[in-house]
Amino acid sequence: MEVFAVERLPEIRPGDDLAALIEEQVELRDEDVICVASTVVSKAESRQADLADFPASDRAEDIAERIGVVADEQKDPRFAQAVLEESTELLFEAPFLLAVTRFGHTTVNAGIDRSNVPDADLLLLPEDPTASAERIRDGLDTDAAVVVTDTSGRPFRHGQRGVALGWAGIPAARDWRGEHDRDGRELGVTVQAVVDELAAASNLVTGEGDGGTPVGVVRDFDFGDHGGSDTLYRDPDSDLVRQALREWRYD
Repeated sequence: MEVFAVERLPEIRPGDDLAALIEEQVELRDEDVICVASTVVSKAESRQADLADFPASDRAEDIAERIGVVADEQKDPRFAQAVLEESTELLFEAPFLLAVTRFGHTTVNAGIDRSNVPDADLLLLPEDPTASAERIRDGLDTDAAVVVTDTSGRPFRHGQRGVALGWAGIPAARDWRGEHDRDGRELGVTVQAVVDELAAASNLVTGEGDGGTPVGVVRDFDFGDHGGSDTLYRDPDSDLVRQALREWRYD
């Protein structure tokens, strides 16, 4: 398997055709997986916003004040309001905002970015990253798959890694259930989150900061003869960690 970044992409602007811009810089193959950072997807989809677009509610004022006390610095309640409006649920409100986005991803601050946004205060995540991946894929001249990625922290570990927010042309996961290990034991629970692993592999070469390479290509990845699953986000009713967080409060 080969993973490489797409070089020489221009600064992405609202309305840009990402598929065309990518194909101008690299000759794609049908079996490729194109991993596109959500930042450029959001820019192309006009998801920039200003803090003034989010007048603070009483709840946002309370959240900003509480986090400000914890951080020992003043926090803008309009940012808290933006997080509220981009979320279906806040799992906790201090010492930071852990939010469930409208498409099911759980992340800090609803994934709202304040880096590399030259023309606005904020960059919101795509409204529907899987629909975004499908649009990009439909615009390609090949049958390559597309994964919309982001970087996200992980419980119980330091640091961030690439994760998939949306995907098209590839199942989200390899389903190993019903297959057997080397000793003949049947696998009963193993479902491998392939799109997350591909997003992380791409992030190794696209990087962070000011690199300016928001698209990676994974070439010669073999999904194999496995069942596929598109279930990536846990059902809230069976998510024990989410249920526990709902009962937790930072003091």
